[in-house]
Amino acid sequence: MTPFKARRRGGMTAAFDPAEANVIANLAGQVIELLRDRNGEQVADADPLVRELGMGGPTQPPEDPVLRRLLPDAYRDDPGDAAEFRRFTESALTSAKVANAETVLASLAAGGLDPASGADDPVEIELGPHEVQAWLRCLTDIRLSLAVRLGIETEEDAMLLENSPDPAMVAMGELYDWLGYVQETLVQALK
Repeated sequence: MTPFKARRRGGMTAAFDPAEANVIANLAGQVIELLRDRNGEQVADADPLVRELGMGGPTQPPEDPVLRRLLPDAYRDDPGDAAEFRRFTESALTSAKVANAETVLASLAAGGLDPASGADDPVEIELGPHEVQAWLRCLTDIRLSLAVRLGIETEEDAMLLENSPDPAMVAMGELYDWLGYVQETLVQALK
C-alpha cells in the first residue's frame, strides 16, 4: 500500500496492491451483508406516522455480537428507552453504515479493482471529502467487527494474538493491525 496523501486540489489519494484492495472490498462486502440481514423486512408498525416516515425498526438488540457492537444500545441502564431509541434510529444507522461500505467499494472499483481480471496493476483511489469520511467510518466498522470475532477488547488482547499457536489467528491479528495502519495513514493525511 502507498499511504494516503492529501492532494493539492483537495481530497486524498492512495494506492493498494490488488490483493490488498480485494481484502478491503471483501470485508466491506461482509459488513454490508451483515447489516442488510439485520435491516431486512420489518413487521408493520401500528403507528401510521412512524410507518409513513419509515422510522420503524427493531426494538430488540441484535443477537450477533458483531451487530451488537456495531449497533449498541443507546441507554444501557434502561431497556425500555433503549428499545424505543433503537426502534426509531437503527434502520437509518444501518443504512448509513451500508452506504459508507458501498462508497468504499465504489472508490476501489473506480480505482481499477476488478477481481475477475486478475491484473497486477495497483488500485489507485482518489477520495473527495465525502469519500474520506465514508472510508474512515467503514474501516472503523470493519475493525470493530474483526475485534469482536477475535476477542480483542484491549491492546493487550491484540498483542496476545501475535503469540497465538493458531496461524489463522495470527494472520487475522495482522490483518486487524494492517487495517489500523490504513486508517492511521488516512487520519494523518487529514492533518
